[in-house]
Amino acid sequence: MQSLWQLTATELAAGYRIAAFTPGDALRACLARSDAVNPRLNALVALDVEGALHAAEQSTVRWREGRSLGALDGVPVTIKDNLQVRGLPTHWGSRALAGFVAERDEIPVARLRDAGAVIFGKTNVPEFTMQGYTDNPVFGPTGNPWNPSLTPGGSSGGAVALVAAGGCPIALATDGGGSIRRPASHTNLVGFKPSRGRVPRGGGLPPIFLDFEVAGPIARSVADVAAVMQVIGRGPVEAPGPARARILFIPRFGDHPVDPQIAALTEAAARRFADRGHEVATAQDFDMAEAVNARWPLLAQVGLAWLVGQPQELSGRPFDPALFGPAMQANAEAGRKASAADLFDLLFEAERLRTGLAGLFERYDFLLTPAAAALPWPAGETHPTLIDGRDVGPRGHAVFAGFANAVGLPAIALPCGFAAGMPVGMQLVAREGGDDALLALARSIEQAHPWQRFPDL
Repeated sequence: MQSLWQLTATELAAGYRIAAFTPGDALRACLARSDAVNPRLNALVALDVEGALHAAEQSTVRWREGRSLGALDGVPVTIKDNLQVRGLPTHWGSRALAGFVAERDEIPVARLRDAGAVIFGKTNVPEFTMQGYTDNPVFGPTGNPWNPSLTPGGSSGGAVALVAAGGCPIALATDGGGSIRRPASHTNLVGFKPSRGRVPRGGGLPPIFLDFEVAGPIARSVADVAAVMQVIGRGPVEAPGPARARILFIPRFGDHPVDPQIAALTEAAARRFADRGHEVATAQDFDMAEAVNARWPLLAQVGLAWLVGQPQELSGRPFDPALFGPAMQANAEAGRKASAADLFDLLFEAERLRTGLAGLFERYDFLLTPAAAALPWPAGETHPTLIDGRDVGPRGHAVFAGFANAVGLPAIALPCGFAAGMPVGMQLVAREGGDDALLALARSIEQAHPWQRFPDL
């Protein structure tokens, strides 16, 4: 018999419905599991045990009286530490926010709370959520549950680490350039980046990524991701896609290297789609995203430079760059030196990419790529410097991610196997607004090839 911490949100709700156990039972199981694994992972950075126990008790009463608030009522949830949670500190991985405690929930957090979700803690991030691994000057690095000496990726590293280890079934996170999808792929989870505008934002931190960053769920099943989206997102915008989908498999972007084991597992996933009757074509060359990828770091750098010196409602004082870590000081300086023409060039290339992809989606329903180009690397290092024997820069591992943010497309990371004992994920991308069709396709592949399992911690 599975322990309660091993159950998905969907399974927990089913158990509440028949009174097999209560939300309080599930919360205590998740808190105990979190206590057991967090010393090795450093995933949780803030806790509200008292508030969570009270919320679980209220949920227990609702389920007992037959007036539950829905599929997430009583489900334990964590929130990424760049989203505001009423009564909990917001660190954003930086000493610049020392002492700040949020007075209100950000909109998607409030929607989860209103749906009865039991919010019990916040998860670790890199400083200002600007890097593809998870470490910061306040809390230090987060480890991957499948090998704690390696990174879970970033910037949602704490979120995925706790879900993968069984500390909670669901995490709310953000994605500004792959920050949900890549960490999910490194930890054997489902990570969903909605279309731009699908999840309302507001009442949160200064938007240094503008609306290119979206909030979305991380979970162990597609059903749980869909349940979260029904709560935090605006209504369906497209019916589920065709039974026989047209899928373009893109094994490589430009000439960027991909770990050979990741390449082989993603190719095998493409064959599985074909075996299930989908029409799968392979792109031999794909350089449409090259211009955006080359310029993508500029967005957050300019946003961080804007942040410096701005009067902030959060703390009542400007953000002091002297309190930033060295990497963020360098990023803020790079943003300060950028010109308006540099920023316009990025936005222009994003629009050109939008036009190109619109033409592609006239011929295909979905794109299939690796979710990340590299396997997890040592937890204290910002990025892998070599992929398949070739030198790469800080976003060499992330080449498949940023284009979806630049254009506002929905994208999902799904497990597709293991290499060297570490999880590997594939990415599916749909046209803008195709969130529901994308989730339907993901659910079908999950049913045919189940993946749920836990690391041995």
